Amino acid sequence: MGKSSRTHPKVAVLMGGPSAEREVSLSSGRECAAALRGEGFEVVELDAGPDLYARLLDIKPDVVFNALHGRWGEDGCVQGLLEWMRIPYTHSGVLASALAMDKQRSKEVYQVEGLPVVPSVIVPKVEVIEVHVMEPPYVAKPNNEGSSVGIYIVHEGSNGPPQLSDEMPDMVMVEKYVAGRELTVTVMGDRALTVTEIMTDGGWYDYDAKYKPGGSWHVVPADIPQDIFDRCMDYALRAHNALGCKGVSRTDYRWDDSKGPDGLFLLETNTQPGMTPTSLVPEQAAHLGMTFGQLCAWMVEDASCDR
Repeated sequence: MGKSSRTHPKVAVLMGGPSAEREVSLSSGRECAAALRGEGFEVVELDAGPDLYARLLDIKPDVVFNALHGRWGEDGCVQGLLEWMRIPYTHSGVLASALAMDKQRSKEVYQVEGLPVVPSVIVPKVEVIEVHVMEPPYVAKPNNEGSSVGIYIVHEGSNGPPQLSDEMPDMVMVEKYVAGRELTVTVMGDRALTVTEIMTDGGWYDYDAKYKPGGSWHVVPADIPQDIFDRCMDYALRAHNALGCKGVSRTDYRWDDSKGPDGLFLLETNTQPGMTPTSLVPEQAAHLGMTFGQLCAWMVEDASCDR
Protein backbone atom coordinates (compact mmCIF):
# COMPACT_ATOMS: atom_id res chain seq x y z
CA MET A 1 0.00 0.00 0.00
CA GLY A 2 3.05 2.25 0.10
CA LYS A 3 3.18 4.93 2.77
CA SER A 4 0.69 4.09 5.51
CA SER A 5 -2.10 6.62 5.75
CA ARG A 6 -2.38 5.73 9.44
CA THR A 7 1.04 7.14 10.29
CA HIS A 8 1.48 9.75 7.56
CA PRO A 9 -1.90 10.88 6.25
CA LYS A 10 -1.97 12.89 3.05
CA VAL A 11 -3.16 16.39 3.97
CA ALA A 12 -4.60 18.85 1.46
CA VAL A 13 -4.19 22.40 2.81
CA LEU A 14 -6.99 24.58 1.42
CA MET A 15 -5.97 28.22 1.03
CA GLY A 16 -6.62 31.35 -1.01
CA GLY A 17 -10.12 31.10 -2.40
CA PRO A 18 -12.30 33.93 -3.73
CA SER A 19 -13.01 35.89 -0.51
CA ALA A 20 -11.89 39.38 0.50
CA GLU A 21 -9.30 37.68 2.73
CA ARG A 22 -7.58 35.69 -0.01
CA GLU A 23 -4.07 37.06 0.62
CA VAL A 24 -4.25 36.39 4.37
CA SER A 25 -5.48 32.87 3.67
CA LEU A 26 -2.60 32.20 1.29
CA SER A 27 -0.19 33.28 4.01
CA SER A 28 -1.89 31.08 6.64
CA GLY A 29 -1.99 28.12 4.26
CA ARG A 30 1.66 28.27 3.25
CA GLU A 31 2.78 28.51 6.88
CA CYS A 32 0.55 25.60 7.95
CA ALA A 33 1.69 23.46 5.00
CA ALA A 34 5.35 24.04 5.88
CA ALA A 35 4.69 23.25 9.55
CA LEU A 36 2.85 20.02 8.70
CA ARG A 37 5.67 18.87 6.41
CA GLY A 38 8.01 19.51 9.33
CA GLU A 39 5.84 17.17 11.43
CA GLY A 40 6.14 14.38 8.84
CA PHE A 41 2.86 14.75 6.95
CA GLU A 42 2.54 14.42 3.19
CA VAL A 43 1.09 17.80 2.18
CA VAL A 44 -0.53 19.14 -0.99
CA GLU A 45 -1.22 22.90 -1.14
CA LEU A 46 -4.51 23.66 -2.86
CA ASP A 47 -5.75 27.11 -3.89
CA ALA A 48 -9.51 26.71 -3.62
CA GLY A 49 -11.21 27.66 -6.90
CA PRO A 50 -14.30 26.57 -8.87
CA ASP A 51 -12.56 23.26 -9.66
CA LEU A 52 -12.16 22.37 -5.97
CA TYR A 53 -14.33 19.24 -6.17
CA ALA A 54 -12.41 17.85 -9.14
CA ARG A 55 -9.04 18.71 -7.56
CA LEU A 56 -9.96 16.91 -4.34
CA LEU A 57 -11.13 13.85 -6.32
CA ASP A 58 -7.74 13.85 -8.05
CA ILE A 59 -5.60 14.40 -4.93
CA LYS A 60 -7.57 11.94 -2.73
CA PRO A 61 -6.44 13.44 0.58
CA ASP A 62 -6.95 11.61 3.88
CA VAL A 63 -7.60 14.96 5.60
CA VAL A 64 -8.31 18.54 4.53
CA PHE A 65 -6.67 21.27 6.59
CA ASN A 66 -8.93 24.28 6.07
CA ALA A 67 -6.82 27.46 6.00
CA LEU A 68 -9.45 29.50 4.16
CA HIS A 69 -10.67 32.78 5.66
CA GLY A 70 -13.82 34.76 4.91
CA ARG A 71 -16.84 33.77 2.88
CA TRP A 72 -17.12 30.34 1.20
CA GLY A 73 -14.26 28.95 3.30
CA GLU A 74 -15.48 30.07 6.71
CA ASP A 75 -19.28 30.19 6.38
CA GLY A 76 -20.22 26.53 5.95
CA CYS A 77 -19.95 26.33 2.15
CA VAL A 78 -16.68 24.40 1.80
CA GLN A 79 -17.56 22.42 4.92
CA GLY A 80 -20.72 21.21 3.17
CA LEU A 81 -18.69 20.07 0.16
CA LEU A 82 -16.26 18.17 2.38
CA GLU A 83 -19.12 16.52 4.28
CA TRP A 84 -20.68 15.44 0.98
CA MET A 85 -17.33 14.04 -0.21
CA ARG A 86 -16.78 12.42 3.22
CA ILE A 87 -13.29 13.88 3.60
CA PRO A 88 -12.34 14.56 7.25
CA TYR A 89 -11.54 18.25 7.78
CA THR A 90 -10.33 20.64 10.47
CA HIS A 91 -12.15 23.41 12.35
CA SER A 92 -15.91 23.74 12.71
CA GLY A 93 -18.70 22.06 10.74
CA VAL A 94 -21.40 23.46 8.49
CA LEU A 95 -23.84 24.87 11.06
CA ALA A 96 -21.29 26.33 13.51
CA SER A 97 -19.34 27.93 10.64
CA ALA A 98 -22.48 29.52 9.16
CA LEU A 99 -23.70 30.73 12.57
CA ALA A 100 -20.37 32.24 13.64
CA MET A 101 -19.90 33.99 10.29
CA ASP A 102 -23.29 35.69 10.67
CA LYS A 103 -22.53 38.20 13.43
CA GLN A 104 -26.16 38.97 14.22
CA ARG A 105 -27.24 35.32 14.48
CA SER A 106 -24.22 34.42 16.60
CA LYS A 107 -25.15 37.28 18.95
CA GLU A 108 -28.60 35.75 19.32
CA VAL A 109 -26.96 32.44 20.30
CA TYR A 110 -24.73 34.27 22.82
CA GLN A 111 -27.75 35.97 24.37
CA VAL A 112 -29.56 32.66 24.85
CA GLU A 113 -26.39 31.44 26.60
CA GLY A 114 -26.47 34.54 28.84
CA LEU A 115 -23.33 36.09 27.37
CA PRO A 116 -22.97 39.90 27.14
CA VAL A 117 -23.19 41.42 23.64
CA VAL A 118 -23.14 44.94 22.22
CA PRO A 119 -26.54 46.28 20.97
CA SER A 120 -26.77 46.20 17.18
CA VAL A 121 -29.18 46.26 14.24
CA ILE A 122 -29.07 45.03 10.64
CA VAL A 123 -29.94 47.90 8.31
CA PRO A 124 -29.97 48.46 4.51
CA LYS A 125 -26.73 50.07 3.34
CA VAL A 126 -28.65 52.90 1.63
CA GLU A 127 -30.21 53.86 4.96
CA VAL A 128 -26.85 53.79 6.80
CA ILE A 129 -25.43 56.26 4.27
CA GLU A 130 -28.40 58.65 4.54
CA VAL A 131 -29.04 59.00 8.29
CA HIS A 132 -27.62 58.08 11.67
CA VAL A 133 -29.50 54.85 12.34
CA MET A 134 -28.12 54.90 15.89
CA GLU A 135 -26.92 57.66 18.18
CA PRO A 136 -23.11 58.05 17.71
CA PRO A 137 -20.67 56.67 18.59
CA TYR A 138 -21.34 53.49 16.62
CA VAL A 139 -19.65 51.07 14.24
CA ALA A 140 -20.87 50.04 10.77
CA LYS A 141 -19.54 46.76 9.36
CA PRO A 142 -20.52 43.83 7.12
CA ASN A 143 -22.57 41.21 8.93
CA ASN A 144 -20.79 38.28 7.30
CA GLU A 145 -17.17 39.12 6.52
CA GLY A 146 -14.21 38.39 8.75
CA SER A 147 -10.88 40.06 9.44
CA SER A 148 -12.29 43.52 10.12
CA VAL A 149 -12.87 44.15 6.40
CA GLY A 150 -14.89 47.33 5.92
CA ILE A 151 -15.28 48.69 9.46
CA TYR A 152 -16.40 52.30 9.85
CA ILE A 153 -16.38 54.07 13.22
CA VAL A 154 -18.76 57.03 13.57
CA HIS A 155 -17.62 59.16 16.50
CA GLU A 156 -19.65 61.46 18.73
CA GLY A 157 -20.07 64.85 17.08
CA SER A 158 -19.62 63.34 13.62
CA ASN A 159 -20.73 65.60 10.76
CA GLY A 160 -22.89 62.90 9.24
CA PRO A 161 -23.39 59.21 8.58
CA PRO A 162 -20.53 57.10 7.14
CA GLN A 163 -19.87 57.06 3.42
CA LEU A 164 -19.63 53.31 2.93
CA SER A 165 -17.56 51.84 0.10
CA ASP A 166 -19.07 50.05 -2.89
CA GLU A 167 -17.67 46.77 -1.52
CA MET A 168 -19.97 46.89 1.49
CA PRO A 169 -22.94 44.50 1.19
CA ASP A 170 -26.55 45.68 0.80
CA MET A 171 -27.29 44.89 4.47
CA VAL A 172 -24.96 46.27 7.14
CA MET A 173 -24.55 45.71 10.87
CA VAL A 174 -24.64 48.91 12.93
CA GLU A 175 -23.35 48.32 16.44
CA LYS A 176 -22.91 50.56 19.48
CA TYR A 177 -19.24 51.53 19.82
CA VAL A 178 -17.63 50.29 23.04
CA ALA A 179 -14.57 52.25 24.12
CA GLY A 180 -11.83 50.28 25.80
CA ARG A 181 -9.46 47.40 25.37
CA GLU A 182 -9.31 44.59 22.80
CA LEU A 183 -9.05 41.08 24.26
CA THR A 184 -9.16 37.62 22.68
CA VAL A 185 -9.21 33.97 23.80
CA THR A 186 -8.43 30.80 21.85
CA VAL A 187 -10.40 27.62 22.48
CA MET A 188 -8.68 24.40 21.46
CA GLY A 189 -10.91 21.36 21.73
CA ASP A 190 -12.47 21.58 25.17
CA ARG A 191 -10.14 24.13 26.81
CA ALA A 192 -9.59 27.86 26.69
CA LEU A 193 -5.86 28.65 26.32
CA THR A 194 -5.24 32.17 27.67
CA VAL A 195 -6.20 35.82 27.21
CA THR A 196 -4.29 38.14 24.85
CA GLU A 197 -4.62 41.92 24.86
CA ILE A 198 -4.22 43.46 21.41
CA MET A 199 -2.64 46.91 21.46
CA THR A 200 -2.83 49.28 18.47
CA ASP A 201 -1.74 52.84 17.80
CA GLY A 202 -5.10 53.67 16.24
CA GLY A 203 -7.25 52.19 18.99
CA TRP A 204 -9.08 49.77 16.68
CA TYR A 205 -7.94 46.32 15.56
CA ASP A 206 -8.77 46.78 11.87
CA TYR A 207 -7.40 45.02 8.80
CA ASP A 208 -4.21 47.10 8.67
CA ALA A 209 -3.57 46.70 12.38
CA LYS A 210 -3.89 42.92 12.00
CA TYR A 211 -1.78 42.37 8.92
CA LYS A 212 0.63 45.26 8.39
CA PRO A 213 4.02 45.13 10.18
CA GLY A 214 3.93 47.14 13.38
CA GLY A 215 0.17 47.65 13.11
CA SER A 216 -0.44 45.98 16.45
CA TRP A 217 1.33 44.20 19.27
CA HIS A 218 0.13 41.58 21.72
CA VAL A 219 0.40 41.15 25.49
CA VAL A 220 0.26 37.43 26.41
CA PRO A 221 -1.14 36.80 28.94
CA ALA A 222 -3.16 40.01 29.15
CA ASP A 223 -2.35 42.23 32.14
CA ILE A 224 -5.94 42.50 33.39
CA PRO A 225 -7.70 41.80 36.70
CA GLN A 226 -8.14 38.09 37.47
CA ASP A 227 -11.94 38.27 37.47
CA ILE A 228 -11.96 39.75 33.93
CA PHE A 229 -9.39 37.15 32.81
CA ASP A 230 -11.54 34.34 34.21
CA ARG A 231 -14.69 35.71 32.59
CA CYS A 232 -12.98 35.92 29.19
CA MET A 233 -11.84 32.28 29.50
CA ASP A 234 -15.30 31.11 30.61
CA TYR A 235 -17.20 33.12 27.99
CA ALA A 236 -14.96 31.87 25.14
CA LEU A 237 -15.57 28.22 26.02
CA ARG A 238 -19.30 28.81 26.42
CA ALA A 239 -19.46 30.67 23.07
CA HIS A 240 -17.49 27.87 21.34
CA ASN A 241 -19.87 25.23 22.72
CA ALA A 242 -23.08 27.24 22.20
CA LEU A 243 -22.26 27.76 18.50
CA GLY A 244 -21.24 24.11 18.16
CA CYS A 245 -17.62 24.88 17.19
CA LYS A 246 -14.99 22.15 16.81
CA GLY A 247 -11.21 22.17 16.78
CA VAL A 248 -9.85 25.69 17.21
CA SER A 249 -11.86 28.91 17.55
CA ARG A 250 -11.05 32.41 18.80
CA THR A 251 -13.49 34.73 20.57
CA ASP A 252 -12.88 38.50 20.57
CA TYR A 253 -13.95 40.99 23.24
CA ARG A 254 -14.12 44.69 23.89
CA TRP A 255 -13.62 45.70 27.53
CA ASP A 256 -14.36 49.16 28.93
CA ASP A 257 -12.12 48.92 32.00
CA SER A 258 -13.83 51.91 33.66
CA LYS A 259 -16.93 49.72 34.11
CA GLY A 260 -15.30 46.57 35.49
CA PRO A 261 -17.11 43.30 34.64
CA ASP A 262 -20.11 45.26 33.29
CA GLY A 263 -17.86 46.70 30.56
CA LEU A 264 -16.94 43.31 29.01
CA PHE A 265 -18.70 42.33 25.75
CA LEU A 266 -18.29 39.53 23.21
CA LEU A 267 -17.84 40.81 19.66
CA GLU A 268 -17.58 37.61 17.64
CA THR A 269 -16.20 34.08 17.45
CA ASN A 270 -13.81 33.24 14.61
CA THR A 271 -14.02 29.63 13.44
CA GLN A 272 -11.09 30.03 11.00
CA PRO A 273 -8.66 32.29 12.88
CA GLY A 274 -5.39 33.40 11.30
CA MET A 275 -2.71 30.70 11.32
CA THR A 276 0.70 32.20 10.69
CA PRO A 277 3.27 31.56 13.46
CA THR A 278 2.80 35.13 14.76
CA SER A 279 -1.02 35.01 14.65
CA LEU A 280 -2.99 35.18 17.88
CA VAL A 281 -3.90 31.47 18.11
CA PRO A 282 -0.37 30.06 17.56
CA GLU A 283 0.98 32.73 19.91
CA GLN A 284 -1.35 31.56 22.70
CA ALA A 285 -0.45 27.91 22.04
CA ALA A 286 3.26 28.82 22.18
CA HIS A 287 2.69 30.54 25.53
CA LEU A 288 1.50 27.16 26.83
CA GLY A 289 4.52 25.33 25.38
CA MET A 290 3.09 24.06 22.09
CA THR A 291 5.07 24.66 18.89
CA PHE A 292 3.39 25.82 15.70
CA GLY A 293 4.02 22.41 14.16
CA GLN A 294 2.46 20.63 17.13
CA LEU A 295 -0.59 22.89 16.95
CA CYS A 296 -1.10 22.17 13.23
CA ALA A 297 -0.57 18.44 13.81
CA TRP A 298 -3.16 18.45 16.62
CA MET A 299 -5.66 20.07 14.25
CA VAL A 300 -5.07 17.35 11.62
CA GLU A 301 -5.46 14.62 14.23
CA ASP A 302 -8.67 16.28 15.46
CA ALA A 303 -10.14 16.37 11.92
CA SER A 304 -13.33 14.46 11.16
CA CYS A 305 -16.58 14.49 9.21
CA ASP A 306 -19.94 15.18 10.89
CA ARG A 307 -18.57 18.18 12.77
